[in-house]
Amino acid sequence: MNDFLLIFRTDYNTMPKASPEEMQASTKRWMDWLGGIAAQNKLTDRGNRLVPTGKVLKPGNVIADGPYTEIKESIVGYSIVKADSIEDATELANGCPILRIGGNVEIREISIL
Repeated sequence: MNDFLLIFRTDYNTMPKASPEEMQASTKRWMDWLGGIAAQNKLTDRGNRLVPTGKVLKPGNVIADGPYTEIKESIVGYSIVKADSIEDATELANGCPILRIGGNVEIREISIL
C-alpha cells in the first residue's frame, strides 16, 4: 500500500458560518468519516485543520502575507491515508464532509523518493 495525501479545499469567504450545534455535528461527521477509514487500517495521519492566515516565502527571501484567501479554493486541512491505488484513495475521499459544503478533496500520492 502507498500513502496518499488528501488535501481539503474550500472558499473561506463563502464557508457557512455555523452555530455551536452545527459545529459539533460537523466535527462528528469528520470524526465518523476518519474513524471509518481508521477501522479499515488505512489512516496514516488524521491530519489537522489549517488556520486561514500564514506567510509565503519566495526566492530572494521575499516574504508575503498568505495564503491568498481571495483565491477561491484555500487549503483548509489535510489527512494521509493508505491505499493500493489512486482510485482506491479517491474512493476513501468520497465520503469527506468538505464535499457537503461545496469544497473538494485533492488526492496526491506521496513519493517515497
